[in-house]
Amino acid sequence: MTDPAPVVAVIGEIAVTPTTVRTPAGEIPLAQSSWQVSDYWQTEQKTPKWAIVTAVLGFCVLTVFSLLFLLVKQTVYRGTVQVTVTNGPRQYVARIPVATQEQVQQIHNQVNYVRSLAAL
Repeated sequence: MTDPAPVVAVIGEIAVTPTTVRTPAGEIPLAQSSWQVSDYWQTEQKTPKWAIVTAVLGFCVLTVFSLLFLLVKQTVYRGTVQVTVTNGPRQYVARIPVATQEQVQQIHNQVNYVRSLAAL
């Protein structure tokens, strides 16, 4: 019995070895595989929890002024990065949730590394 090849990169639920791309749907050969990355971002305006607590606690002391805390808004970024690997008729799409630009950059770096392995 041979040992399985070591995993050199993990992108979402995709595990990459020096010769194979392992996905939940099966294995895809790494050689000559094509990789695409797409970012999908959403922004949402939310009232922070601290502003709600301050407005409620301050309502007893300064009624009108405490309600101004409810006007405080915080921008929250959410999104997914879609990574598609294709080799001939086989294709797999992974959707990875992200909350920061650093996470997106890390995924792009991992995909670029795997692209370099696929070109060998």
